[in-house]
Amino acid sequence: MIEDRRIIAAFCREIETYLCRKNDGHLIRVTGPSFELVAGWAARGVPLKLAFKGIDRYFERYYRKGPRRRPVKIDFCEADVLDVYDEWRRAIGLTHVARAFQASDPDDDRSAESLALRPRVSLPQHLERVVMRLSEARARGTLGEEFDDLIDRASRELDDARTRAGGVRGDARRALVERLAALDAELLARARERVTEAERAALAAEAEQELAPYRTSMNADVFARTREAAIDRLVRERANLPTISYTW
Repeated sequence: MIEDRRIIAAFCREIETYLCRKNDGHLIRVTGPSFELVAGWAARGVPLKLAFKGIDRYFERYYRKGPRRRPVKIDFCEADVLDVYDEWRRAIGLTHVARAFQASDPDDDRSAESLALRPRVSLPQHLERVVMRLSEARARGTLGEEFDDLIDRASRELDDARTRAGGVRGDARRALVERLAALDAELLARARERVTEAERAALAAEAEQELAPYRTSMNADVFARTREAAIDRLVRERANLPTISYTW
């Protein structure tokens, strides 16, 4: 238990240091209710890297509003951190975490509600975001010419899907979701081909570090599948590729 407190304290210090850098050196202490908030992230297993990404997401939105007037408190970043965490859990299939957490501590009132996955965006919203991300990737040219044909084809299909997604129901909706999954798998397979053995080993080590808080709650088969999904997520992130597939 002492070790757990040390880990949580170290996590909070890292968040405080990162927040200080994002606030251009202005120190905002993570104490009192803010400490409890961040400690909750650590206790539920939010990887530090994902917490940083959530903070970045809040600051990006804050910068778009114009010149900053006051330093940002960590409390303001809560929703974005949890959004990033949920996206990560969905990407690697880690949806059983809430149940495992609740089983380990049924008296903790955070167990069921605070760890539940947050609602997903609608299918039309998802398609709009994916098209935008693919367009950005194409414009930056970071993927290489070998991706151009796939991006062009995917963008055309997604644009067509956007015009009808809101009114698609039943079998037609299932067919659309299956097509999105197929496009996603093709895009990811192309990205995997560009990863060297050394790079894959580094990504595997990073994936295992992310999954460390959950390792004891998984059997060997589940961990192996989740680890591969985590590696794929890192490959996708490295190539700055969106997730085209949609879960409903």
